[in-house]
Amino acid sequence: MPEKNEQIVLAGRPEGMPSQEHFAFEEVSVEEPQDGQVLVKTIYLSVDPYMRGRMSSAESYVAPFEVNEVITGNVVGEVVASKSSLFEPGDKVMGMLGWKRYNTIEDAAVRKVDESIAPLSAYLNILGLNGLTAYFGLLEIGRPVAGETVVISGAAGAVGMAAGQIAKLRGARVVGIAGTDKKTDYLKTELRFDETINYNAVSNLETALEEACPKGVDVYFDNVGGPVSDAVMTQLNDFARIPVCGAISSYNKTEDTGPRVQPTLIKSRALIQGFIVGDYASRFQEGSEKLAAWLSEGKLKYEETIVEGFENVPEAFLGLFTGDNLGKQLVKVNEPAAGVE
Repeated sequence: MPEKNEQIVLAGRPEGMPSQEHFAFEEVSVEEPQDGQVLVKTIYLSVDPYMRGRMSSAESYVAPFEVNEVITGNVVGEVVASKSSLFEPGDKVMGMLGWKRYNTIEDAAVRKVDESIAPLSAYLNILGLNGLTAYFGLLEIGRPVAGETVVISGAAGAVGMAAGQIAKLRGARVVGIAGTDKKTDYLKTELRFDETINYNAVSNLETALEEACPKGVDVYFDNVGGPVSDAVMTQLNDFARIPVCGAISSYNKTEDTGPRVQPTLIKSRALIQGFIVGDYASRFQEGSEKLAAWLSEGKLKYEETIVEGFENVPEAFLGLFTGDNLGKQLVKVNEPAAGVE
C-alpha cells in the first residue's frame, strides 16, 4: 500500500476570478482502509464550472467548500486495497471524492464502472453527470420535437455537445454557440450541428441569430447566461422552453446586470426553468442506459481535453473560465492498471 498522499485544499475564498493562490497542496499519509472501506487511486479527476460557486460562502443548492478543507469532485479511480465485500483490488470505480491522489472512503461512496462499454474517462463525461444533465434538461424541460429549432450556448462544452446531439436525435434543427472557430468547426463537421455561431467573431449576435434561426427559437438550452442569453431571448417563439443549466459568464463577477426578461417571457409565453441534475437522481439508471446505448450505436460522440498531472489540477480548473477546453475538461492523475486503455 502506498504511504505518501497529496491533496488540494481551498486556501481562501476568491472575490472575482480565482487564481492559483486559492489552492494549496498538502502532503499527507495514506489512510489504511477499515472494515467496509476501500482505498481508491485517482486515475481521472473532473473539474467543473459549478465548483466556482462552492468556493463562495453564499447559500446555494450544495454546501460550499470549507476553507483549508479538501476540495471534492467527480473521480474515476482504481481500488488498490479493500476491506469491503463489494470491491476487489483492480476494480474501477467512480464517485464524488476528494482532490487527492488516493482516497480512503466508505464502499457506498463509489460504484463500479465497466470499461468494456467505454473508456474510463467517458464516465466523467458522456456517461456521467454531464451526459445526464444534457439528457434530462433537454428532454424533460426542453422537450424538442422534430422540425423545431434548438439553440445551445456553451455548445462546445461537455453538456452542450451532448444536448445538441440528443436534440438532433429528436429531429430538431440545432444551432450551437461557442467562442472560437475551432469549436464551431468541430460542432458543425464532427457533430453535424446545422448552424454554429462564434460569438467572438460577430459584430451583432442578435443579427447572427436571426440569420441562423430564420424561424425563431423553440428551445434554448442555456449553459452560459450573460449577453449571449440576452441575445437569444430576443428570438424566442411562442411557447419556447428554456432549460437553464449554467451561467458561467457570471460566476466570477461581483456585480452582474442585464436586460429585464419578464416582458419577453410574457409576450412569448415561454417557459424558463432552472434545474440541477440531482433533481433526476431517481432516474439516473434510465438515463445512463439510454446514453450508453446511443454511444455504442455510434449515435453520440464526445470530446475531452485532458491535462496531465495532479500538480496541474488548479490550472485545468482555471482554464474553464477562459474557454481553453473543447468538450470535457479532465485531469489525468495516475495511469490505470497495465493493459487498460
